Amino acid sequence: MIAKLADFGLSRIFPTESGTQLLASIVGTPGYLDPEYYISSRLTEKSDVYSFGVVLLELITSKTVIEKSRARTHISQWVSFMLAKADIKNVVDPRLHGDFNINFVWKVVEIAMACVSPNSAKRPTMNQVVMELNECLAIETGCREVDDETDLKDSVELVNFNMHSEISPLAR
Repeated sequence: MIAKLADFGLSRIFPTESGTQLLASIVGTPGYLDPEYYISSRLTEKSDVYSFGVVLLELITSKTVIEKSRARTHISQWVSFMLAKADIKNVVDPRLHGDFNINFVWKVVEIAMACVSPNSAKRPTMNQVVMELNECLAIETGCREVDDETDLKDSVELVNFNMHSEISPLAR
């Protein structure tokens, strides 16, 4: 499977020696478009990585890409500001009420921020992003399985205790 983000209204595809590039006038959804595109009018595979990083930040934070206040701050700038304060808990969607693995969130945010690097040469490839996200998922799934087993064990012990005390008569 190859991840592609679209809906930028681009008109032509030109193959080059270094890969596929798209050339067109500057059109696209504000906030998702690779910042280098505004200078070069060229989209590359790293442009898709940038757009994916923006979507990932939206999923993590539940915020819009561009703040609707007067400052019109881009989501990546806001996350950078919060990370500089080491305030990861307030980066995450507040509807989770703190119910998340902090190490997992740090890793996913690091991946997303690497994707939205202003310099495309510093962005990972989409394959690297997928591998890193799969590693995160494996770690998170492993943590949940351990938690579920512990919860299940505690529940069984509680049920056994309750059943035992209800069925057996107490000594007088």
